[in-house]
Amino acid sequence: MPEVTLSAFSDKISEIMPEIVKGFMQRQTNELVKGKITMPQFFILNVLGKEGATKMTDIAHVLNVTTAAATGIIDRLVKYGYVERLYEPQDRRIIKVKLTKTGTQLLTRINQQKKQMIMDIFGRISQAERESYLKILTRIQDILTEPRA
Repeated sequence: MPEVTLSAFSDKISEIMPEIVKGFMQRQTNELVKGKITMPQFFILNVLGKEGATKMTDIAHVLNVTTAAATGIIDRLVKYGYVERLYEPQDRRIIKVKLTKTGTQLLTRINQQKKQMIMDIFGRISQAERESYLKILTRIQDILTEPRA
């Protein structure tokens, strides 16, 4: 394979990525794809699923939005019955959010469907290709999460 310049690589990635995302989205049948919840809402559900009850200020920080913007997203999740607010008894200004049983079930269902879809797709490529892909994605994640100067 001839050497690809960084510019040509960028062009090809820009062309391929939308097709990959589209393909993944077409293969999912969950609430996220059906438009019942948004990506920011799903992201919050994931954070709560991993971290447990989380302060509103921390949610806003993770999403890189204002607390007011995070409150709007949380309001909709509360309305749908996916999360609930918890108030600190000593200081009611401190508000935590946690998944409800319904929210946990939704998150589990979406993650199971996502896992099955990934297995279906990546089952069609070799173990070596999967390992290379995972190594590259992990390196990209490291770059994206390293502190900025």
